[in-house]
Amino acid sequence: MLMEDLDLFCCQNPDCSDYGLRRQGNLRICFHYGPAKDRRMLACCTCQVRFSERKGTALFGSRLPHDQALNVFRHLQDGCGTRQTARLTGVDKDTVTRYALRAGNHARQGHDELVAFSPLDPGGPTG
Repeated sequence: MLMEDLDLFCCQNPDCSDYGLRRQGNLRICFHYGPAKDRRMLACCTCQVRFSERKGTALFGSRLPHDQALNVFRHLQDGCGTRQTARLTGVDKDTVTRYALRAGNHARQGHDELVAFSPLDPGGPTG
């Protein structure tokens, strides 16, 4: 991956002045990790907090190989059932269920962050 793609990320520390801000030039790669050393540990130069490039994604904490996890998500997105997805991707059906819940929770969080609720809604972000 190129260094320019660090602009796609932002600090994950809510106490940092650069929290959630992309293209600030405040991130650096600390080291690579994972079975194939293909994942990056990033650090914010502003607050010095380190975090995985996967933090804040549905892949955070995933133990499946990247391509296999994406295939599980793709089959679910295409409307395949749990057992069919398990057969097509070579994972256990319980793993498919966990990944479906993970993707659903991630989608809900993204929706709640991007879509404004009515200010009168006590369950909304402004209520």
